Amino acid sequence: MSEPILKISDLHYSYGTGNPALKGVSVDIYQGEKIAVIGSNGSGKSTFFLNANGVLKADHGEISYQGTIINKKNLKELRKNIGIVFQDADNQIIASTVMAEVGFGPMNLKLPREEVLRRVEEALTTMNILDFKDRPPHYLSGGEKKRVTIADIIAMKSEVIIFDEPTAALDPLNAQMLEEVLVKLGEEGKTMLISTHDVDFAYRWAERAIVFDQGKIIADGTPLEIFKNARILAQANLKRPAMLDVYEMLVDNKMIKENNNYPTTPEDLKVLLEKQFH
Repeated sequence: MSEPILKISDLHYSYGTGNPALKGVSVDIYQGEKIAVIGSNGSGKSTFFLNANGVLKADHGEISYQGTIINKKNLKELRKNIGIVFQDADNQIIASTVMAEVGFGPMNLKLPREEVLRRVEEALTTMNILDFKDRPPHYLSGGEKKRVTIADIIAMKSEVIIFDEPTAALDPLNAQMLEEVLVKLGEEGKTMLISTHDVDFAYRWAERAIVFDQGKIIADGTPLEIFKNARILAQANLKRPAMLDVYEMLVDNKMIKENNNYPTTPEDLKVLLEKQFH
């Protein structure tokens, strides 16, 4: 197996409240992975993300990016290559117009003006907000702000993109558009980590699921392995995806034969049914 793009070793972090937020977290992230990070509120997911991006400095532990241990001198390199989309868009937006907001990161990379403009237009087009380019972002709706913050990271062309609850504040139409953007980023080889409470989304989108509970990683495997493990679900206070329940109900009632290719979407289930009944 190739070397991990991001390696986190024995990470500890406390906000000074006496109860550590991270307790010895270790995980290897590989190029191109699509990872769902799941767990209840307060389990450590957001703190883990903020440490991985360098926004927070761990009390103890080590972070390596592409084999290089991160320290004060090369922290900027980590932040350039690991982008984070915050759960609350207002915590990320700083500029007076959408165009200035999305161009802020590329400008700080000291790129030529033409390249900055190209990246901004590409990112705004991808998120379907090109018409908003001259508008003040703070007057946009919650969903529109979220799309601006995702455009921020797309324009930076970060190799690893962290999304903290990206569907929060998005209506169903914009949530669907976000999934289409995630597919496109995956096709470009981007490494993505997404924290979410939406187990149905995690089940159909992710290739790997990491489960947090009380500041520790308690499970790391495929979404199917995780969501079939009743003990892990109970410990992390997670429910099973609806599609998994539907499939196993059909098998238990002998309406279909068990198949190792578990469906993750209604479309997958339709294909499976058509194969068995035609």
